Amino acid sequence: MNQRLLAVVKILLVAAIVAAITYLLVAHQEWFRDPRRIRTEIVGWGAWGPVGFMLLYAFGPSLLVPGAVMTVAAGLAFGTIKGALFAVAGADVGALVAFGAGRFLGKDFVSRVVGQRFQGALERIARNGFQIIFYLRIFPVIPYNALNLLAGASPIRFRDYFWASVIGMIPGTVLFAFLGNELWHPTSPRFMLAVGLIILCFAGGEFYRRWRLVRSPV
Repeated sequence: MNQRLLAVVKILLVAAIVAAITYLLVAHQEWFRDPRRIRTEIVGWGAWGPVGFMLLYAFGPSLLVPGAVMTVAAGLAFGTIKGALFAVAGADVGALVAFGAGRFLGKDFVSRVVGQRFQGALERIARNGFQIIFYLRIFPVIPYNALNLLAGASPIRFRDYFWASVIGMIPGTVLFAFLGNELWHPTSPRFMLAVGLIILCFAGGEFYRRWRLVRSPV
């Protein structure tokens, strides 16, 4: 494939994603802010609900539907354990799709799409791929899809990216599915526990980030 044709294909791919995002924003804008609406949609699919949800999770975040909202919806629809399992499966598929897109689009193209503020992350992924991806899956300080694209555009080995993603996404996914399962009872101790654990997780990630900056300021 010559360079000009490849550039056209990349532009068309980005245009298709933008068109899909625009459609979702117009037709299903409630999905972006209310997990209960996603749950209603999923339950309406009957026995195909789990399969439909995993497909929706695989591609939804690429269309800017927040991953956290999707995971909370999984807890609402399926309960903590099943919801977490379905969410992890869908998220892993979505991460692989976006990683492949990053590899296809290339470093320069991805840098223009996600912005220069993530350039440092791209360089760190290149140096310490598994550790960086694992950390950012547990403490998602970089948007889900930006990270997937950056990883795909970096020289990280696919094996490192895959296992860091699979293992690193489990804690947060379980916590948000737990939150979703308890969303019907917002005054219950279990709901408060879910919220507290999520806050503790993010606080731990911020503390670790600052600690690393103090130890390695350069």
